[in-house]
Formats: sequence, C-alpha cells, structure tokens
Amino acid sequence: MPGSFHQVACPDCDNEQIVFGKASSIVTCAVCGHTLATPTGGEAVIEGDVVDTVEAR
Repeated sequence: MPGSFHQVACPDCDNEQIVFGKASSIVTCAVCGHTLATPTGGEAVIEGDVVDTVEAR
C-alpha cells in the first residue's frame, strides 16, 4: 500500500500542512477548517495547492 505525503497550502489562509495522498478520512486545515483532502477509496482529492511531495514510497 504505497503512497505519498504532500505539503499542501490551504487556499483560504495559506497555512501549509502535510497530507497523506491516500487519506481515508476528510482532512481539514488546522487553522481555518477548510477541507484540504477528501477520500475517494484510492487517491484522495486534494483541494489546496500541492507545494511539495514530502515522501514517496
């Protein structure tokens, strides 16, 4: 079950946080609460700008 971790910038407040590419639950911004990733059963739909791929496995 390989996956990647992405550094995502929130579109509302520009906070950057790490999100797993295959997130199994909704990931929200720790600062403003905007949804950053929505699970789809495979790769999550990332709603912010992916700044960097932190680690790929």
